[in-house]
Amino acid sequence: MVFVKEEREEHMSERETWKIKQEEAVTCRIKIEESETYGIKQEEQEGAMKMKEERPDLNEVEEKHQVQKAHDANLEKSASCSNQKTKVKMPLSCSQCGRSIARKADLKKHMLIHTGIKPFTCSQCGRSIARKADLKKHMLIHTGIKPFTCSQCGKSFTDKSNLGTHMLIHSGIKAFSCSQCGKRFTQKGQLKFHLRIHTSEKPYICSQCGKCFARKEDLKKHTLIHAGIKPFACSQCGKTFTKKSNTRTHMLIHTGKKPFSCSQCGKTFTQKGNCKVHLRTHI
Repeated sequence: MVFVKEEREEHMSERETWKIKQEEAVTCRIKIEESETYGIKQEEQEGAMKMKEERPDLNEVEEKHQVQKAHDANLEKSASCSNQKTKVKMPLSCSQCGRSIARKADLKKHMLIHTGIKPFTCSQCGRSIARKADLKKHMLIHTGIKPFTCSQCGKSFTDKSNLGTHMLIHSGIKAFSCSQCGKRFTQKGQLKFHLRIHTSEKPYICSQCGKCFARKEDLKKHTLIHAGIKPFACSQCGKTFTKKSNTRTHMLIHTGKKPFSCSQCGKTFTQKGNCKVHLRTHI
């Protein structure tokens, strides 16, 4: 029994020894493979380095490829950011006239133009105005404050934009031309009014007498006749007029100036209308 037990132990010992040797052989083979792989990688790197040294043109091509790749990535990022900004800053549009407006609050103010609602009233003259900012500008008319002055001629204005428009007179720039007669203007509004001469359009109608006008300003001046308001007074005799131009014409009587002369006989007149009437006598 003892002999059998010893044989079994000897046999188990041999099996363990054989197993250990097998494991050592596998480990050794793995190390050899790793060493060979490392050697191949080293050879590849050395070969690549050698190729770069021998062929600098290949190195330049690779660098250009890397630069182009980085550039393309930046373009994609920039385009993505641009799309995000466009989405964020998408302007609002007026449903009545299609005008694009950046802020919702400004769109609400703009809509008052179409609705005709004028919630702000001037305490001096009772005029109704749609926007508070426009009321502030309007109040400068009553206070006489004109904070914006032309550096060329000294003329003052209540609004900065009016000064900017006025400066075009001194620069001589007339960017707007009539498509019908070629006459040029410094302001787009002047061209708009001028075009009504060709179209004979007079959209502003007096509610008192039905007389039509091409400009809103002319209708306002005309309504002063019906109201009996004559805000312009002669400084010499006190005579009052509904229009400032009439006051200037009247002042020529006091100065003795007669700027209008007859082309037939040379007779002079203070008013252009009187000169025209006189010319009929020569016909």
